[in-house]
Amino acid sequence: MLHVHNELLAALADTLDALHPGAGQRAAFEQPKVAAHGDLAITAALQLAKPLGTPPRALAQTLVQRLQDTPAFARWVAALDIAGPGFINLRLKPQAKQQTVREILREGPRWGCQPPRGERVIVEFVSANPTGPLHVGHGRQAALGDAICNLLQTQGWQVHREFYYNDAGAQIDNLTRSVQARARGLKPGDPGWPEAAYNGDYIQDVADAFLARATVQAADRTVTASGDAEDWDGIRDFAVAYLRREQDLDLQAFEVRFDQYYLESSLYSSGRVAQTVQRLIESGHTYEADGALWLRTTTWGDDKDRVMRKSDGSYTYFVPDVAYHVTKWERGFAKAVNIQGTDHHGTIARVRAGLQALGLGIPQGYPDYVLHTMVRVVRGGQEVKISKRAGSYVTLRDLIEWTSKDAVRFFFLSRKPDTEYTFDVDLAIQQNNDNPVYYVQYAHARICSVLAQWGGDEATLADVALDALASAPAQALMLELARWPQVMAAAATDFAPHDVTFYLRELAAAYHRYYDAERILVDDEPTRLARLALVAATAQVLRTGLGLLGVSAPRSM
Repeated sequence: MLHVHNELLAALADTLDALHPGAGQRAAFEQPKVAAHGDLAITAALQLAKPLGTPPRALAQTLVQRLQDTPAFARWVAALDIAGPGFINLRLKPQAKQQTVREILREGPRWGCQPPRGERVIVEFVSANPTGPLHVGHGRQAALGDAICNLLQTQGWQVHREFYYNDAGAQIDNLTRSVQARARGLKPGDPGWPEAAYNGDYIQDVADAFLARATVQAADRTVTASGDAEDWDGIRDFAVAYLRREQDLDLQAFEVRFDQYYLESSLYSSGRVAQTVQRLIESGHTYEADGALWLRTTTWGDDKDRVMRKSDGSYTYFVPDVAYHVTKWERGFAKAVNIQGTDHHGTIARVRAGLQALGLGIPQGYPDYVLHTMVRVVRGGQEVKISKRAGSYVTLRDLIEWTSKDAVRFFFLSRKPDTEYTFDVDLAIQQNNDNPVYYVQYAHARICSVLAQWGGDEATLADVALDALASAPAQALMLELARWPQVMAAAATDFAPHDVTFYLRELAAAYHRYYDAERILVDDEPTRLARLALVAATAQVLRTGLGLLGVSAPRSM
């Protein structure tokens, strides 16, 4: 029904422009809050009543008369009713809804997607310190980032996926110190164990591999250990490479990929951090106080000015962040999206302020941010807080091993990013309708079972007659299918993959209701083929939606 929707929208826009020049730009259809009221709704009469000086209901009556005279409305709309103070409810003809099935079957997974727009967007996500295994918060971020990238691609964006490695600073020194202590034979609790050391068992694994003079290969480097417990630089390089490889393996198991890994250390070694600081000084937006260099971030809405360079000469952590985002702009990414934990909220204003202070023409509000909360894990009715391997948190690998990649992804994406989320391990492994990912996947598998029983060529269903799809359950399922392009577009615009999970559950429910109401493999061939076309289209949308979330669509369960 996408083509039908577009025809009707164009007719509405032309009609509104004729009534009030420029009003057509805001032409839109809404979903009635009560399904019985109609299939689509128009609120334009309420919006235009004041500028036109006409009562809303009278204006709605004029709109109805003019819309009925348009070819698009005459072809696709069965009735136009005025309700309340001036709402216009549309009831579509069955043929209009049936067009949805034909479009889906002909266009497949590209149905509802937009053509390339010639614009590039960089999405930065996960960006974990290479100091330990990925925890469940990283997993939520990986699922969010991957799904947002997929959604942006459906809207024509050329998407670049980037992982920013924080491989510089105190946390790397702590990692090195921890591995060195293990290499010297110390363990947590022993005299001489470093106070800020990492205590997980994985540190012993790194130390053992280092002492064995192992070779590890990460995404962008290969390092062979010297085996010398006093080789500080060697331990540092090996430990970072070792843990990067571990994170790479976790992300591969989660089926998340990146186009580029950007090293924080490269910002220092290339001189970009120093160059950025010098540019900010020259911009006139910095000042010296208490032996430190400050940036006037309050000029751009921050609650207080921020220190850039401390009295000991070291830079605060937002300075390399500013330098890093300059590289994003210089690499041609007019749009940038950062997916980070809510603990990064305080950095937003200062990073944006730093970019504005540079005077490079970077737009205000660059980059966009998607902030997510951490994840609580419950198993057997009890919260799980510690992984033996990690020492102080549950790892992403733990969660995948306890459940599945599909369950972890779907569950992580089933809530708004900034809402607290509790991952129920026991629910995630249930094979019943209480488990949302099982419920959606089962709908797809159920359709595939019907199509397998039929045994025909699914490609032929795109051209069958659809007149038999006139019942209320069939009409309801087609209306649900017709919402997919708008759901997909809005989820991309709002960085809201949770909207896709909600939609898929509603679509699965609509299919299950249809399946219970009408037998599909009936004797009458035209009816049988029409119903097969409808369920095949449903399977395609379920498959597309699950794919955007990084979740599989099994053909049998």
